[in-house]
Amino acid sequence: MLDAQTDGDGLARALRLSDGEQLKDPAGKPLKFAANDLTAVDTTSKLRKAIKTTLDLFSLGNPNPKMRRDAVTKLGQEQNAEYLPFFEARLPKETDREVRRALEEAVALTRIADDDPKVRAPAIRRLGELRSINSLQFLQKLKKDAKADTAKFGQETLESVRKSVADIEFYISMGNLFGTAFRGFSLAAVLLVAALGLAITFGLMGVINMAHGELIMVGAYTTYVTQNLFRAKFGGSGAGFDAYFMAALPLAFLVSGLVGLALERGVIRFLYKRPLESLLATWGVSLVLQQVFRHIFGAANVQVNSPTWLSGSYVVHDVLFAYNRIFVIGFAVFIVLGTYLLLTRTSLGLQIRAVMQNRQMASALGVRTDRVNMMTFAFGSGLAGMAGACLSQIGNVGPSLGQSHIVDCFMIVVLGGVGNLVGTVCASLGVGVTDQILQPWLGAVLGKITVLAGIILFLQWRPAGLFAVRTRSLEG
Repeated sequence: MLDAQTDGDGLARALRLSDGEQLKDPAGKPLKFAANDLTAVDTTSKLRKAIKTTLDLFSLGNPNPKMRRDAVTKLGQEQNAEYLPFFEARLPKETDREVRRALEEAVALTRIADDDPKVRAPAIRRLGELRSINSLQFLQKLKKDAKADTAKFGQETLESVRKSVADIEFYISMGNLFGTAFRGFSLAAVLLVAALGLAITFGLMGVINMAHGELIMVGAYTTYVTQNLFRAKFGGSGAGFDAYFMAALPLAFLVSGLVGLALERGVIRFLYKRPLESLLATWGVSLVLQQVFRHIFGAANVQVNSPTWLSGSYVVHDVLFAYNRIFVIGFAVFIVLGTYLLLTRTSLGLQIRAVMQNRQMASALGVRTDRVNMMTFAFGSGLAGMAGACLSQIGNVGPSLGQSHIVDCFMIVVLGGVGNLVGTVCASLGVGVTDQILQPWLGAVLGKITVLAGIILFLQWRPAGLFAVRTRSLEG
Protein backbone atom coordinates (compact mmCIF):
# COMPACT_ATOMS: atom_id res chain seq x y z
CA MET A 1 0.00 0.00 0.00
CA LEU A 2 1.23 3.54 -0.77
CA ASP A 3 1.29 6.31 1.81
CA ALA A 4 -1.08 9.21 1.10
CA GLN A 5 1.77 11.74 1.28
CA THR A 6 4.11 12.10 -1.70
CA ASP A 7 7.49 13.77 -2.08
CA GLY A 8 8.51 16.40 -4.63
CA ASP A 9 8.89 13.75 -7.35
CA GLY A 10 5.39 12.40 -6.77
CA LEU A 11 6.70 9.23 -5.06
CA ALA A 12 5.05 7.75 -1.98
CA ARG A 13 6.38 5.36 0.66
CA ALA A 14 5.35 1.72 0.47
CA LEU A 15 3.70 0.46 3.68
CA ARG A 16 3.17 -3.09 4.89
CA LEU A 17 -0.53 -3.74 5.54
CA SER A 18 -0.01 -6.04 8.51
CA ASP A 19 1.86 -3.57 10.75
CA GLY A 20 1.98 -0.29 8.83
CA GLU A 21 5.81 -0.34 8.72
CA GLN A 22 7.73 0.95 5.71
CA LEU A 23 8.96 -1.53 3.11
CA LYS A 24 12.72 -1.39 2.53
CA ASP A 25 15.07 -2.83 -0.03
CA PRO A 26 17.89 -5.28 0.97
CA ALA A 27 20.18 -2.31 1.62
CA GLY A 28 17.73 -0.89 4.16
CA LYS A 29 16.67 2.00 1.96
CA PRO A 30 12.91 2.88 2.07
CA LEU A 31 11.06 1.88 -1.07
CA LYS A 32 9.10 4.59 -2.89
CA PHE A 33 6.79 4.24 -5.88
CA ALA A 34 4.60 6.41 -8.08
CA ALA A 35 0.93 5.48 -8.21
CA ASN A 36 1.16 4.41 -11.86
CA ASP A 37 4.14 2.11 -11.10
CA LEU A 38 1.87 -0.36 -9.29
CA THR A 39 -1.08 -2.43 -10.36
CA ALA A 40 -4.11 -2.34 -8.10
CA VAL A 41 -5.04 -5.72 -6.61
CA ASP A 42 -8.54 -7.09 -6.56
CA THR A 43 -10.13 -6.47 -3.20
CA THR A 44 -12.95 -7.96 -1.20
CA SER A 45 -15.02 -6.29 1.50
CA LYS A 46 -12.94 -8.06 4.14
CA LEU A 47 -9.68 -6.77 2.64
CA ARG A 48 -11.07 -3.24 2.25
CA LYS A 49 -12.12 -3.29 5.90
CA ALA A 50 -8.64 -4.44 6.93
CA ILE A 51 -7.07 -1.65 4.85
CA LYS A 52 -9.38 0.95 6.39
CA THR A 53 -8.60 -0.27 9.91
CA THR A 54 -4.87 -0.19 9.22
CA LEU A 55 -5.03 3.31 7.77
CA ASP A 56 -7.14 4.61 10.65
CA LEU A 57 -4.88 3.09 13.30
CA PHE A 58 -1.78 4.21 11.44
CA SER A 59 -2.95 7.82 11.86
CA LEU A 60 -2.65 7.42 15.66
CA GLY A 61 1.09 7.79 15.17
CA ASN A 62 0.88 10.89 12.98
CA PRO A 63 3.55 13.41 14.04
CA ASN A 64 1.02 16.27 13.90
CA PRO A 65 -0.88 16.42 17.27
CA LYS A 66 -4.00 17.89 15.64
CA MET A 67 -4.08 15.04 13.10
CA ARG A 68 -3.69 12.51 15.94
CA ARG A 69 -6.46 14.16 17.96
CA ASP A 70 -8.86 14.20 15.01
CA ALA A 71 -8.06 10.57 14.19
CA VAL A 72 -8.65 9.47 17.81
CA THR A 73 -11.94 11.39 17.96
CA LYS A 74 -13.12 9.81 14.71
CA LEU A 75 -12.15 6.28 15.76
CA GLY A 76 -13.64 6.70 19.24
CA GLN A 77 -17.03 7.62 17.82
CA GLU A 78 -17.12 4.28 15.98
CA GLN A 79 -17.23 2.53 19.40
CA ASN A 80 -15.31 -0.38 17.90
CA ALA A 81 -13.97 -2.67 20.64
CA GLU A 82 -11.16 -3.81 18.32
CA TYR A 83 -9.61 -0.32 18.59
CA LEU A 84 -9.57 -0.37 22.40
CA PRO A 85 -6.15 -2.10 22.82
CA PHE A 86 -4.60 0.43 20.45
CA PHE A 87 -6.06 3.37 22.41
CA GLU A 88 -4.85 1.91 25.71
CA ALA A 89 -1.40 1.20 24.28
CA ARG A 90 -1.12 4.75 22.93
CA LEU A 91 -2.32 6.49 26.09
CA PRO A 92 0.86 6.09 28.24
CA LYS A 93 3.06 7.22 25.34
CA GLU A 94 1.06 10.28 24.42
CA THR A 95 2.54 13.60 25.57
CA ASP A 96 0.11 16.12 24.03
CA ARG A 97 -2.62 17.16 26.50
CA GLU A 98 -5.42 17.45 23.94
CA VAL A 99 -4.60 14.08 22.36
CA ARG A 100 -4.50 12.42 25.80
CA ARG A 101 -7.94 13.83 26.55
CA ALA A 102 -9.22 12.59 23.18
CA LEU A 103 -7.77 9.13 23.93
CA GLU A 104 -9.47 9.02 27.35
CA GLU A 105 -12.75 10.04 25.69
CA ALA A 106 -12.32 7.39 23.00
CA VAL A 107 -11.63 4.66 25.58
CA ALA A 108 -14.65 5.62 27.69
CA LEU A 109 -16.90 6.09 24.63
CA THR A 110 -15.96 2.62 23.39
CA ARG A 111 -16.57 1.03 26.80
CA ILE A 112 -20.09 2.46 27.20
CA ALA A 113 -21.10 0.10 24.36
CA ASP A 114 -19.95 -2.87 26.46
CA ASP A 115 -22.63 -5.29 27.63
CA ASP A 116 -21.08 -5.62 31.11
CA PRO A 117 -22.55 -2.99 33.50
CA LYS A 118 -19.34 -3.07 35.58
CA VAL A 119 -17.42 -1.84 32.53
CA ARG A 120 -20.13 0.45 31.18
CA ALA A 121 -21.04 2.44 34.32
CA PRO A 122 -17.49 3.69 35.20
CA ALA A 123 -16.99 4.67 31.54
CA ILE A 124 -20.20 6.73 31.62
CA ARG A 125 -19.08 8.47 34.80
CA ARG A 126 -15.66 9.16 33.27
CA LEU A 127 -17.27 10.87 30.26
CA GLY A 128 -19.24 13.05 32.67
CA GLU A 129 -16.03 13.94 34.57
CA LEU A 130 -14.34 14.83 31.28
CA ARG A 131 -17.32 17.05 30.31
CA SER A 132 -17.13 15.31 26.93
CA ILE A 133 -19.30 17.28 24.50
CA ASN A 134 -18.48 14.81 21.72
CA SER A 135 -20.09 11.98 23.66
CA LEU A 136 -23.31 13.82 24.62
CA GLN A 137 -25.26 12.42 21.67
CA PHE A 138 -24.21 8.85 22.55
CA LEU A 139 -25.05 9.33 26.23
CA GLN A 140 -28.47 10.79 25.43
CA LYS A 141 -29.24 7.77 23.25
CA LEU A 142 -28.02 5.43 25.99
CA LYS A 143 -30.15 7.27 28.54
CA LYS A 144 -33.22 6.83 26.34
CA ASP A 145 -32.51 3.11 25.85
CA ALA A 146 -31.81 2.58 29.57
CA LYS A 147 -35.08 4.25 30.55
CA ALA A 148 -36.96 2.10 28.05
CA ASP A 149 -35.36 -1.18 29.25
CA THR A 150 -34.08 -0.83 32.83
CA ALA A 151 -33.89 -4.60 33.29
CA LYS A 152 -31.36 -4.92 30.49
CA PHE A 153 -29.14 -1.93 31.31
CA GLY A 154 -29.50 -1.85 35.11
CA GLN A 155 -30.24 0.94 37.57
CA GLU A 156 -26.55 1.84 37.98
CA THR A 157 -26.21 2.55 34.27
CA LEU A 158 -29.37 4.67 34.25
CA GLU A 159 -28.27 6.75 37.26
CA SER A 160 -24.76 7.19 35.88
CA VAL A 161 -25.93 8.30 32.46
CA ARG A 162 -28.47 10.73 33.95
CA LYS A 163 -25.78 12.42 36.03
CA SER A 164 -23.25 12.54 33.19
CA VAL A 165 -25.75 14.02 30.73
CA ALA A 166 -26.79 16.63 33.31
CA ASP A 167 -23.13 17.52 34.01
CA ILE A 168 -22.28 17.88 30.32
CA GLU A 169 -25.41 19.93 29.52
CA PHE A 170 -24.63 22.27 32.45
CA TYR A 171 -21.05 22.56 31.17
CA ILE A 172 -22.36 23.45 27.69
CA SER A 173 -24.76 26.05 29.10
CA MET A 174 -21.94 27.67 31.09
CA GLY A 175 -19.76 27.64 27.97
CA ASN A 176 -22.55 29.32 26.01
CA LEU A 177 -22.93 31.90 28.79
CA PHE A 178 -19.23 32.82 28.80
CA GLY A 179 -19.10 32.64 24.99
CA THR A 180 -22.06 35.03 24.72
CA ALA A 181 -20.47 37.35 27.28
CA PHE A 182 -17.20 37.40 25.34
CA ARG A 183 -18.97 38.02 22.04
CA GLY A 184 -20.98 40.78 23.73
CA PHE A 185 -17.82 42.42 25.07
CA SER A 186 -16.09 42.12 21.70
CA LEU A 187 -19.10 43.66 19.90
CA ALA A 188 -19.20 46.40 22.53
CA ALA A 189 -15.50 47.06 21.89
CA VAL A 190 -16.13 47.29 18.14
CA LEU A 191 -19.03 49.69 18.70
CA LEU A 192 -16.98 51.71 21.17
CA VAL A 193 -14.01 52.01 18.81
CA ALA A 194 -16.32 53.05 15.96
CA ALA A 195 -18.37 55.50 18.07
CA LEU A 196 -15.59 57.16 20.05
CA GLY A 197 -14.60 59.44 17.18
CA LEU A 198 -18.23 60.46 16.75
CA ALA A 199 -18.49 61.10 20.49
CA ILE A 200 -15.77 63.71 19.96
CA THR A 201 -17.11 65.39 16.80
CA PHE A 202 -20.84 65.12 17.56
CA GLY A 203 -20.77 64.94 21.34
CA LEU A 204 -18.24 67.66 22.07
CA MET A 205 -18.51 69.86 18.98
CA GLY A 206 -22.20 69.39 18.17
CA VAL A 207 -21.48 68.65 14.51
CA ILE A 208 -23.77 66.06 12.90
CA ASN A 209 -21.15 64.43 10.71
CA MET A 210 -22.83 61.95 8.36
CA ALA A 211 -19.43 61.27 6.78
CA HIS A 212 -18.12 59.68 10.00
CA GLY A 213 -18.71 56.21 8.56
CA GLU A 214 -16.63 57.10 5.51
CA LEU A 215 -13.76 58.20 7.78
CA ILE A 216 -13.91 54.68 9.23
CA MET A 217 -13.79 53.38 5.66
CA VAL A 218 -10.71 55.53 4.93
CA GLY A 219 -8.92 53.89 7.87
CA ALA A 220 -9.86 50.41 6.64
CA TYR A 221 -8.59 51.10 3.11
CA THR A 222 -5.40 52.60 4.53
CA THR A 223 -4.84 49.26 6.27
CA TYR A 224 -5.46 47.46 2.99
CA VAL A 225 -2.91 49.63 1.14
CA THR A 226 -0.36 49.20 3.95
CA GLN A 227 -0.83 45.45 3.79
CA ASN A 228 -0.14 45.44 0.05
CA LEU A 229 2.97 47.59 0.48
CA PHE A 230 4.36 45.22 3.13
CA ARG A 231 3.47 42.21 0.98
CA ALA A 232 5.38 43.69 -1.95
CA LYS A 233 8.37 44.33 0.30
CA PHE A 234 8.44 41.23 2.56
CA GLY A 235 6.23 38.68 0.80
CA GLY A 236 2.91 37.26 1.95
CA SER A 237 4.11 35.74 5.23
CA GLY A 238 6.76 36.03 7.89
CA ALA A 239 7.62 38.56 10.56
CA GLY A 240 7.99 41.40 8.05
CA PHE A 241 4.48 40.97 6.69
CA ASP A 242 3.02 40.45 10.17
CA ALA A 243 4.30 43.88 11.22
CA TYR A 244 2.08 45.64 8.68
CA PHE A 245 -0.84 46.05 11.06
CA MET A 246 1.21 47.88 13.68
CA ALA A 247 2.24 50.33 10.94
CA ALA A 248 -1.33 50.55 9.62
CA LEU A 249 -2.81 51.80 12.91
CA PRO A 250 -0.94 55.13 13.10
CA LEU A 251 -1.20 55.54 9.32
CA ALA A 252 -4.99 55.07 9.50
CA PHE A 253 -5.12 57.69 12.24
CA LEU A 254 -3.00 60.09 10.20
CA VAL A 255 -4.82 59.65 6.86
CA SER A 256 -8.33 59.84 8.34
CA GLY A 257 -7.28 62.79 10.49
CA LEU A 258 -6.07 64.65 7.40
CA VAL A 259 -9.29 63.86 5.54
CA GLY A 260 -11.25 65.11 8.56
CA LEU A 261 -9.10 68.21 8.72
CA ALA A 262 -9.81 68.96 5.06
CA LEU A 263 -13.54 68.35 5.68
CA GLU A 264 -13.60 70.72 8.63
CA ARG A 265 -11.64 73.46 6.85
CA GLY A 266 -13.46 73.05 3.55
CA VAL A 267 -17.07 72.54 4.65
CA ILE A 268 -17.93 72.31 8.31
CA ARG A 269 -16.35 75.53 9.61
CA PHE A 270 -18.84 77.48 7.50
CA LEU A 271 -21.78 75.58 8.97
CA TYR A 272 -21.28 75.73 12.75
CA LYS A 273 -24.61 76.40 14.54
CA ARG A 274 -26.43 75.29 11.36
CA PRO A 275 -26.97 71.60 12.15
CA LEU A 276 -29.38 70.74 9.34
CA GLU A 277 -27.14 72.24 6.67
CA SER A 278 -24.06 70.52 8.12
CA LEU A 279 -26.00 67.25 8.12
CA LEU A 280 -26.86 67.56 4.44
CA ALA A 281 -23.38 68.76 3.49
CA THR A 282 -21.58 65.90 5.28
CA TRP A 283 -24.05 63.41 3.82
CA GLY A 284 -23.08 64.69 0.37
CA VAL A 285 -19.40 64.35 1.29
CA SER A 286 -20.02 60.74 2.39
CA LEU A 287 -21.53 59.93 -1.02
CA VAL A 288 -18.58 61.54 -2.80
CA LEU A 289 -16.05 59.61 -0.69
CA GLN A 290 -17.87 56.33 -1.35
CA GLN A 291 -17.82 56.95 -5.08
CA VAL A 292 -14.15 57.96 -5.07
CA PHE A 293 -13.12 54.76 -3.25
CA ARG A 294 -15.41 52.68 -5.46
CA HIS A 295 -13.69 54.17 -8.50
CA ILE A 296 -10.16 53.56 -7.12
CA PHE A 297 -10.56 50.11 -5.49
CA GLY A 298 -13.66 48.76 -7.22
CA ALA A 299 -17.15 48.03 -5.93
CA ALA A 300 -16.26 44.59 -4.52
CA ASN A 301 -14.86 44.07 -1.05
CA VAL A 302 -11.07 43.87 -0.78
CA GLN A 303 -9.21 41.21 1.18
CA VAL A 304 -7.33 42.20 4.34
CA ASN A 305 -5.48 39.25 5.89
CA SER A 306 -4.86 39.20 9.61
CA PRO A 307 -1.23 38.89 10.71
CA THR A 308 -0.26 35.57 12.26
CA TRP A 309 -0.40 36.91 15.80
CA LEU A 310 -4.06 37.94 15.33
CA SER A 311 -5.14 34.64 13.71
CA GLY A 312 -6.60 31.73 15.63
CA SER A 313 -8.23 31.44 19.03
CA TYR A 314 -7.35 30.70 22.61
CA VAL A 315 -9.52 27.84 23.89
CA VAL A 316 -10.54 27.65 27.55
CA HIS A 317 -12.95 24.86 28.49
CA ASP A 318 -14.23 24.61 24.90
CA VAL A 319 -14.92 28.39 24.72
CA LEU A 320 -13.12 30.11 21.83
CA PHE A 321 -11.51 33.49 22.49
CA ALA A 322 -10.47 34.82 19.07
CA TYR A 323 -7.18 36.73 19.16
CA ASN A 324 -8.46 39.52 16.89
CA ARG A 325 -11.45 40.09 19.18
CA ILE A 326 -9.21 40.13 22.26
CA PHE A 327 -7.03 42.70 20.50
CA VAL A 328 -10.03 44.93 19.69
CA ILE A 329 -11.13 44.83 23.35
CA GLY A 330 -7.65 45.79 24.53
CA PHE A 331 -7.36 48.45 21.85
CA ALA A 332 -10.72 49.97 22.84
CA VAL A 333 -9.54 50.23 26.46
CA PHE A 334 -6.29 51.82 25.26
CA ILE A 335 -7.88 54.55 23.13
CA VAL A 336 -10.53 55.34 25.77
CA LEU A 337 -7.75 55.89 28.32
CA GLY A 338 -5.76 57.88 25.76
CA THR A 339 -8.75 60.09 24.95
CA TYR A 340 -9.52 60.59 28.65
CA LEU A 341 -5.92 61.64 29.35
CA LEU A 342 -5.94 63.97 26.34
CA LEU A 343 -9.10 65.72 27.52
CA THR A 344 -8.14 65.94 31.20
CA ARG A 345 -4.32 66.15 31.30
CA THR A 346 -3.28 68.23 28.29
CA SER A 347 -3.55 71.87 27.28
CA LEU A 348 -5.51 70.91 24.14
CA GLY A 349 -7.98 68.94 26.26
CA LEU A 350 -8.46 71.93 28.58
CA GLN A 351 -9.15 74.18 25.60
CA ILE A 352 -11.57 71.66 24.09
CA ARG A 353 -13.55 71.49 27.32
CA ALA A 354 -13.52 75.28 27.67
CA VAL A 355 -14.85 75.78 24.13
CA MET A 356 -17.44 73.04 24.65
CA GLN A 357 -18.78 74.64 27.82
CA ASN A 358 -18.72 78.31 26.79
CA ARG A 359 -17.34 79.33 23.42
CA GLN A 360 -17.63 83.10 23.97
CA MET A 361 -15.96 83.03 27.36
CA ALA A 362 -13.17 80.79 26.07
CA SER A 363 -12.63 83.13 23.13
CA ALA A 364 -12.58 86.14 25.45
CA LEU A 365 -9.85 84.44 27.48
CA GLY A 366 -7.66 84.04 24.41
CA VAL A 367 -8.49 80.51 23.30
CA ARG A 368 -8.32 80.22 19.52
CA THR A 369 -11.67 78.54 19.09
CA ASP A 370 -11.30 77.94 15.34
CA ARG A 371 -7.99 76.17 15.91
CA VAL A 372 -9.49 74.09 18.73
CA ASN A 373 -12.41 73.11 16.48
CA MET A 374 -10.01 72.09 13.72
CA MET A 375 -7.80 69.99 16.03
CA THR A 376 -10.78 68.39 17.76
CA PHE A 377 -12.42 67.40 14.51
CA ALA A 378 -9.14 66.01 13.14
CA PHE A 379 -8.61 64.00 16.34
CA GLY A 380 -12.12 62.55 16.20
CA SER A 381 -11.63 61.69 12.52
CA GLY A 382 -8.31 60.01 13.31
CA LEU A 383 -10.04 57.84 15.93
CA ALA A 384 -12.56 56.84 13.26
CA GLY A 385 -9.66 55.82 11.01
CA MET A 386 -8.16 53.62 13.73
CA ALA A 387 -11.61 52.07 14.19
CA GLY A 388 -11.58 51.23 10.48
CA ALA A 389 -8.18 49.57 10.84
CA CYS A 390 -9.56 47.37 13.64
CA LEU A 391 -12.74 46.57 11.74
CA SER A 392 -10.66 45.41 8.76
CA GLN A 393 -9.44 42.51 10.94
CA ILE A 394 -12.89 41.20 11.81
CA GLY A 395 -15.05 42.01 8.80
CA ASN A 396 -15.23 42.91 5.13
CA VAL A 397 -13.67 46.08 3.75
CA GLY A 398 -15.69 47.79 1.01
CA PRO A 399 -17.05 51.20 -0.03
CA SER A 400 -20.19 50.67 2.09
CA LEU A 401 -18.30 49.75 5.27
CA GLY A 402 -19.09 53.05 6.94
CA GLN A 403 -22.81 52.91 6.20
CA SER A 404 -23.19 49.72 8.21
CA HIS A 405 -21.79 51.43 11.32
CA ILE A 406 -22.99 55.03 11.19
CA VAL A 407 -26.44 54.32 12.68
CA ASP A 408 -24.93 52.25 15.50
CA CYS A 409 -22.45 55.04 16.23
CA PHE A 410 -25.15 57.71 16.56
CA MET A 411 -27.25 55.32 18.64
CA ILE A 412 -24.38 54.75 21.07
CA VAL A 413 -23.49 58.43 21.41
CA VAL A 414 -27.10 59.54 21.97
CA LEU A 415 -27.85 56.72 24.42
CA GLY A 416 -24.71 57.38 26.45
CA GLY A 417 -25.37 61.10 26.70
CA VAL A 418 -24.09 63.52 24.09
CA GLY A 419 -20.55 64.60 24.95
CA ASN A 420 -19.93 62.10 27.75
CA LEU A 421 -17.20 59.50 27.19
CA VAL A 422 -18.20 57.41 30.20
CA GLY A 423 -21.71 57.30 28.80
CA THR A 424 -20.36 56.19 25.42
CA VAL A 425 -18.48 53.32 27.08
CA CYS A 426 -21.53 52.23 29.11
CA ALA A 427 -23.86 52.50 26.10
CA SER A 428 -21.48 50.39 23.99
CA LEU A 429 -21.38 47.69 26.65
CA GLY A 430 -25.14 47.73 27.08
CA VAL A 431 -25.94 47.58 23.37
CA GLY A 432 -23.22 45.01 22.54
CA VAL A 433 -24.08 42.54 25.31
CA THR A 434 -27.86 42.94 24.87
CA ASP A 435 -27.56 42.39 21.12
CA GLN A 436 -25.60 39.15 21.61
CA ILE A 437 -28.09 37.89 24.22
CA LEU A 438 -31.12 38.59 22.00
CA GLN A 439 -29.71 37.28 18.71
CA PRO A 440 -29.94 33.52 19.51
CA TRP A 441 -33.68 33.89 20.23
CA LEU A 442 -34.78 36.64 17.85
CA GLY A 443 -32.26 36.53 15.01
CA ALA A 444 -29.87 39.28 13.91
CA VAL A 445 -32.42 41.66 12.34
CA LEU A 446 -35.19 41.36 14.91
CA GLY A 447 -32.63 41.52 17.72
CA LYS A 448 -31.25 44.83 16.39
CA ILE A 449 -34.80 46.20 15.96
CA THR A 450 -35.57 45.23 19.56
CA VAL A 451 -32.44 47.00 20.80
CA LEU A 452 -33.37 50.11 18.78
CA ALA A 453 -36.92 50.08 20.18
CA GLY A 454 -35.52 49.73 23.70
CA ILE A 455 -33.23 52.73 23.16
CA ILE A 456 -36.13 54.85 21.85
CA LEU A 457 -38.23 53.97 24.91
CA PHE A 458 -35.30 54.72 27.21
CA LEU A 459 -34.79 58.14 25.60
CA GLN A 460 -38.45 58.91 26.20
CA TRP A 461 -37.69 58.48 29.88
CA ARG A 462 -34.24 60.12 29.88
CA PRO A 463 -33.97 62.37 26.79
CA ALA A 464 -30.41 63.41 27.69
CA GLY A 465 -29.20 59.77 27.74
CA LEU A 466 -27.46 57.80 30.48
CA PHE A 467 -25.16 60.62 31.55
CA ALA A 468 -26.33 64.14 30.77
CA VAL A 469 -23.62 66.77 30.35
CA ARG A 470 -23.68 70.50 29.74
CA THR A 471 -22.41 71.16 26.21
CA ARG A 472 -22.52 73.92 23.69
CA SER A 473 -25.10 72.03 21.70
CA LEU A 474 -27.43 71.74 24.66
CA GLU A 475 -27.34 75.42 25.38
CA GLY A 476 -29.47 75.84 22.29
